[in-house]
Amino acid sequence: MTKPYSGGCACGAIRYSAAAEPIMSNDCQCRQCQKDSGAGHGSYLTFPMGAVSVEGEARTFDLTGDLGTVKRRAFCPTCGTPVFMTFPVMPDLFVVRAGTLDEPERYRPQMVIWTDAAQGWDRLDPTLPAFARMPPAR
Repeated sequence: MTKPYSGGCACGAIRYSAAAEPIMSNDCQCRQCQKDSGAGHGSYLTFPMGAVSVEGEARTFDLTGDLGTVKRRAFCPTCGTPVFMTFPVMPDLFVVRAGTLDEPERYRPQMVIWTDAAQGWDRLDPTLPAFARMPPAR
């Protein structure tokens, strides 16, 4: 890795840095990501928790996904920007929203998930592997 991935909220009250390459990067077309983004999908980079540092205090709320996994979503209490997500049952993962990166051009999606919920107007890269729901575990 050449340099850390860094980013934060719109007002700068929350900042993060990841000193590792992403484990995964994906576009998710589930209904919750559509609601969260206000668009057809959310775009995410997943890092190992041990490589991430966060400055500032985020507010969180928990949602249970369609497969029963609790997602802890974190946002800035000052400006409202959704910034990152963690999973209580997978404490080794830290997921950031691609749009919060200081250099969003570094985001390179590897796959599209939850295509079963895709909106016809949300056109993503057709060359990416796509999964109706979650991809199979490796």
